[in-house]
Amino acid sequence: MKEILLIKNGELALKGLNRASFEDVLIKNIRRRLSSLGEVEISKAQSTIYIEPRDEGFDFEEALCRMSKIFGIAAFSRAAVAKKDIDEILRTSIEYLGDQLGGAKTFKVEAKRSDKSFALKSPEICKEVGAAILRAYPHLRVDVYNPDKLVVVEIRDYAAYIRCGQLKGAGGMPVGTGGRATVLISGGIDSPVAAWMMSKRGIRLDAVHFASPPYTSMRAELKVKKLLSKVAEYSTTINLAIVPFTEIQDEIAKKCKEEYFTLIMRRFMMRIAQRMALRNKSGALITGESVGQVASQTLPALAVTDSVCNLPVLRPVIGMDKEEIIKISRAIDAFDISIEPYEDCCTVFTPKHPKTRPELEKCVVEESTLDIEGLVERAIAGVRYEQID
Repeated sequence: MKEILLIKNGELALKGLNRASFEDVLIKNIRRRLSSLGEVEISKAQSTIYIEPRDEGFDFEEALCRMSKIFGIAAFSRAAVAKKDIDEILRTSIEYLGDQLGGAKTFKVEAKRSDKSFALKSPEICKEVGAAILRAYPHLRVDVYNPDKLVVVEIRDYAAYIRCGQLKGAGGMPVGTGGRATVLISGGIDSPVAAWMMSKRGIRLDAVHFASPPYTSMRAELKVKKLLSKVAEYSTTINLAIVPFTEIQDEIAKKCKEEYFTLIMRRFMMRIAQRMALRNKSGALITGESVGQVASQTLPALAVTDSVCNLPVLRPVIGMDKEEIIKISRAIDAFDISIEPYEDCCTVFTPKHPKTRPELEKCVVEESTLDIEGLVERAIAGVRYEQID
């Protein structure tokens, strides 16, 4: 009995004439994710992607786990393949569904007949398959409203496919279809969630992290890499730039008023991140800021920060409260890493009384005492690069 994976691509069906190119990117991403499990043949038809393993030892359970983290997939399932013959469909259904129906009390059969030349219509297929299942598994009964298990028989152009329900996919758009953007990543809860959310819209990610030894430790840096690795389980490889930020923070602390520390520091971060983004042909910056969460995230403060940027600044969690952000953080298995007690450079230099309603002109005057261009150039010259998979 042949078994395959069926992939439903959901939102891509709305892409009209561009749909094929989006599907091709999704197939490329699927092939890359499954490459270490063995050779597979991938084809597409009628809003469905078919994955047929070529190796006998193919690990279906691991493949399902990986499928759940590929953006662009709305739903997926294992399915048995049968000839388009009702006797063959019945035999395959009984053989294939035994383990999956064993713990159930009720079931329902649905049939989808895209090949209208098939002799039986959908209600007749449901009746035949349902009767065969009841004969083979007398502990079951039919419940058309709230079944424990849903058996689906699809009659398509080249074969019949039998499956027991399906799993929900990650949704979104295939990574690589939405351009490229650079995320400013800290060790907190918000920025990994922001990165994940933009990746879900098909954006390929680069990342910039600001390290300030000895104020921050290597453990803080390792924490950031672990967080990015969680995001990379959904996205493609992330190129991480680690920027030395100690000199900039020391200069700000020496020459600027304390209440402006965070604002001026953030403006430097945005300047540097933008230059890194332009080098990598990124089209935008991504941050994890949420309005009002901290003093530097009021609307006036965000305006002062953004004034040094020409690229768009995307803030996907801007209107979310902390509980909403934490919910996503837990879902992508990043929360426990984010709360590890290793502080980033923003936390270390937080002023006691930060400006919540800053004026751009006053902020510019404060930072005019600094060698802005020299500090930025030296920081960029000291960047270290790593690949996060």
